[in-house]
Amino acid sequence: MTLAYRGRGTALAVEHKREKDLVSEADVAVERFLVEQIRQRYPQHAIFGEESGSHDGTSTRWLIDPIDGTTSFVRGQPHYSVSIAVEQAGKTTLAAVYAPALGELYLAERGRGATLNGDPIHVSSRHSLSDSVLATGFACIRRNSAYTNVPFLTRLLPQILDVRRYGSAAVDLGYVASGRLEGFWELDLKPYDVAAGFLVVEEAGGRCSDFAGGRQRRYRQVLATNGHIHDQVVAVFADVRRELAAQGLHEP
Repeated sequence: MTLAYRGRGTALAVEHKREKDLVSEADVAVERFLVEQIRQRYPQHAIFGEESGSHDGTSTRWLIDPIDGTTSFVRGQPHYSVSIAVEQAGKTTLAAVYAPALGELYLAERGRGATLNGDPIHVSSRHSLSDSVLATGFACIRRNSAYTNVPFLTRLLPQILDVRRYGSAAVDLGYVASGRLEGFWELDLKPYDVAAGFLVVEEAGGRCSDFAGGRQRRYRQVLATNGHIHDQVVAVFADVRRELAAQGLHEP
């Protein structure tokens, strides 16, 4: 469905939810289709979608990002995905991240591991920051937040092998899970952006937290790694967090 819309190129209708935040007709159509399919099969379940908001239901809830990486999608770039997670009593139990232009489907079930196109995946075994490639994103800047991840990038970049910017948090998390990246961090995301990717990473042996290494803010402060470098990144980020606090900037 997304590939059919992508083939329309510049004929695709695109609007701005905010100055730097795009939504295309494909985002709306894909989410509507998914909500209809869930409603037909599980009419009692709750749904939380990026475009349509909350749909009330039971303690089982679906979190949907119909196109994570809309800017890449409308520009004809391949790094975008459909992200779907299922929560039961507040805990994510099932996850799917589908990147159609890449031909990649990540799946995870709590306690049963993660797969990419049906094959089991595992995080990388690298232990050193100097040998690690991480990805990031800039939702915080796009939403004009005062507290951004640029200072974190500035402090971390000299200590790692390299950094990547793909444009879809769900794809980035899939890359951590499959060992293509050692880590990913970003600020100011929403549950539907990362809930599925978190489970994929964790079931592949990785670790997901907020910037302090805890879980309290981990949707607004996303840090996902192979686990081996996690505490090292948290230590780097601790210095930056203290400096930002001294400047009177409050963490999201």
